[in-house]
Amino acid sequence: MSKKARINAISNRSNVILNVFFIVYSIICVAPVLLILGISFTSENEIILHGFNFIPKEFSLEAYKFLFRDITSIARAYGVSIFATVVGTFLSVLCIALYAYPISRNDFPAKKFFTFYIFFTMLFNGGLVSTYFFNTQVFHMKNTIYALIIPLMMSPFSVLIVRTFYQQSVPKSILESAKIDGASEFRIFYQMVLPLSKPAIATIALFDTLTYWNDWFSSLLYISDKKLYTLQYTMYTALMNVQYLLKFGQNSSQDIGLSVLPKQTVRFAMVLIAIGPIALAYPYFQKYFVKGLTIGSIKG
Repeated sequence: MSKKARINAISNRSNVILNVFFIVYSIICVAPVLLILGISFTSENEIILHGFNFIPKEFSLEAYKFLFRDITSIARAYGVSIFATVVGTFLSVLCIALYAYPISRNDFPAKKFFTFYIFFTMLFNGGLVSTYFFNTQVFHMKNTIYALIIPLMMSPFSVLIVRTFYQQSVPKSILESAKIDGASEFRIFYQMVLPLSKPAIATIALFDTLTYWNDWFSSLLYISDKKLYTLQYTMYTALMNVQYLLKFGQNSSQDIGLSVLPKQTVRFAMVLIAIGPIALAYPYFQKYFVKGLTIGSIKG
């Protein structure tokens, strides 16, 4: 066998091994979602008797009937979560990008001060009590949509990631040429720096999207008006209601029109209800995600 034939044989064998590996890996990744789907459509009695199965032996919609018994609340919670996620992600990315840009420039006089200022907050903070006091008593964000957006806007870790990306991936010659041509700092930032920073910006946007979408603690702290509940907090209260009814309710399942309270299956139904929009958003960021994490990590 010639050398070229041996190389082709090795290459084909490697491709087969890699393809099999990624097929198995994909199945492992998809299997939990399919299991959650199957459990959510299984009756509570079947779960108690036979445990979890991919294919329901006794099909049931009790979990979804319990969650959607007040469809208006679910729809409103979806709207609040989507609004907070979209607006919060946009404002957060904007603030992070604007803060990171000047501290990435060596000619910025206060670079060391503002870098230390943002880094210090990663190590020390005022704690939950002082944060709650300022947000409610000073900034008066109690029971407002701002309480779901503003407290999560700035991330020191994200600022340092974007700053490092600017320093190592945005050519200084381009910035100097634009400055010689008379471009202002804002024009340089919006027309030159941001287009070159799509991987970093997309990565931070993905992190922020996940943070805002999965946030329920802000609602627990600052929101008592049910009209401003996020989807995650609405699901949390539904779970608490099930536990309360199971502990203290008498004939509670008949009172709400169900044959049995879905203690186990409702948890998995909640996962499917909450995962939808974020699963659709991830593919948009995915092509930038790996590049945004790796560019700037090694200085060459």
